[in-house]
Amino acid sequence: MPPLARRDVRSLVRKLDARARPAQQKQALTTIARLSACGGDRESLVAITAAGAIPSLVQLLLGPGSSADVQNRAAGAMCNLAYLPENAVAIAAAGAIPPLVQLLRPASPSDVQKIAAGALNNLAVDADNQVTIAAAGAIPLLVQLLGPGAAALLQEYAAGAVARLALNDDNKVKIAAAGAIPVLVQLLAATSPALVQRNTAAALMLLARNADNQVTIAAAGAIPLLVQLLGPGATALMQEYAAGAVARLALNDDNKVMIAAAGAIPPLVQLLGPGSGETFQNSSQQLH
Repeated sequence: MPPLARRDVRSLVRKLDARARPAQQKQALTTIARLSACGGDRESLVAITAAGAIPSLVQLLLGPGSSADVQNRAAGAMCNLAYLPENAVAIAAAGAIPPLVQLLRPASPSDVQKIAAGALNNLAVDADNQVTIAAAGAIPLLVQLLGPGAAALLQEYAAGAVARLALNDDNKVKIAAAGAIPVLVQLLAATSPALVQRNTAAALMLLARNADNQVTIAAAGAIPLLVQLLGPGATALMQEYAAGAVARLALNDDNKVMIAAAGAIPPLVQLLGPGSGETFQNSSQQLH
């Protein structure tokens, strides 16, 4: 980013001040969201962060004087900035997680829930944030957003957040206790969009690192659905997560029999063929 653009970013961040006019705040938020969209380029994200955007965005999110529109735009900008792992730490340190969790509540519009779920998904890349997000009460709210009434993109973000939260062992238990497993299994169905299936398979793979969850996942009917995702119509990453989930479920003796009965062995053998070594290498790394 050239020097002039950096000065422009600093000027934009000054307009995020709570004392600025609402029109200025909205204009600045729109521009920052554009610069950081889809993760932006690293230089833009670093410049926005260095200009002090994160504390200002959190103040807009927390501020009682902020309109719902300003709060939503601030949450969206934080969602984008959190693509940088170091920003995920800074955003959490500024106190953003509890208000983002509040935006997941049923009273929020679907678009707002989507933004909050996306932000929490990005923030959950950090291990400490996984604990903080769960402690703020996000898990049961995310599980609600996995239901059949939710939009596909909302389910995708919520399933992604649940998957990352499941990297924490205590969260694996909390996620299962919140009733997530049957809902996740339903999202493996062929009627779900591919990205929803992918994130769901990832979540089940990680949840299956818990012995009790291995039993619950199988009882919910996941095995034949996971076997379907091993087929040639699935993406490599989807096959990786499905194979990882099957591998973890197979640590249970009863599940071994059900996995074989579901016809898993032939597609697993096919995945051992040329060109699939990287998929199984990645999957095996996930299982350690």
